[in-house]
Amino acid sequence: MLRLSRRLNTASTFAATFSALAFGLSAIVLWPTVSRAEQANSGAATSVTASDDLNAVFKAQPCLKSKSLAQLDAPIARVAKRLDAHTPVTIVAVGSSSTGGSGASSPAYSYPSRLERELRQRFPGAPITVLNRGVNGEDAADMMARMDEILGVKPDLVIWQLGTNTLLRDGSIPATGELLQAGISRIRKAGADVLLIDPQFAPRVNAKPAVNDMVGLIAYVAKQAHVPLFRRYVAMRHWHEDEAIAFDRFITADGLHMNDWGYSCLARLLADNIATTVSRSRAVADVQPPQ
Repeated sequence: MLRLSRRLNTASTFAATFSALAFGLSAIVLWPTVSRAEQANSGAATSVTASDDLNAVFKAQPCLKSKSLAQLDAPIARVAKRLDAHTPVTIVAVGSSSTGGSGASSPAYSYPSRLERELRQRFPGAPITVLNRGVNGEDAADMMARMDEILGVKPDLVIWQLGTNTLLRDGSIPATGELLQAGISRIRKAGADVLLIDPQFAPRVNAKPAVNDMVGLIAYVAKQAHVPLFRRYVAMRHWHEDEAIAFDRFITADGLHMNDWGYSCLARLLADNIATTVSRSRAVADVQPPQ
């Protein structure tokens, strides 16, 4: 186990390397945080229909792959094996309001709902379910407190988004690192893969002076624990700075949460990264000597 409290100076130096990453996310869930799969027989049919065409939301502004967004740099071995075997895959998305989908027009436009549909297109041979477990206002400690419930569904992959609420409340970054390390260990012991999502590029988060430290620390823990990290900050900064997309195209009027386009493009880029990582895992397996 890392002794992050003794490595704060090292982490801060590492954070500078990741100063191109930053910012985050907070919380306000406007409706029940459930995925499209969980809505199947609910009263949300209209919301689901609204996003049946995954490309419809991108007609006015395309969602382009970002060359600056590196591929996931660690494997998701359990997911890759299950996809290869065409067996069901269960993914749990854990986080606060940006996981829950605050700012989207309906639950169908939360990133977990969109991710489920994007992955099903890429892997039509395996049933894929993405469960939305985002809760308004939570930080890493809150998520750790309900980890037993999260792992109770026996997920194959836990996607963990964290960091923003701690930033917005001027909380302890080293303490978040300790909790993150403990959470990764706990998830792995349950047999699931882990994928981290760092904070987002949004005006209210950008205003926090410690944002580079938070993003850098999450990257540091991910690298040391050898778990994949989806660099949301890099992707969103690319939209704004390189593609010249105005904030109001992907951020709501509160200056913090994403809108339908933002969640949808996030989900597409994440699905692309997962698919690439699975393909890479297959290529590595193909060159392994027989056991």
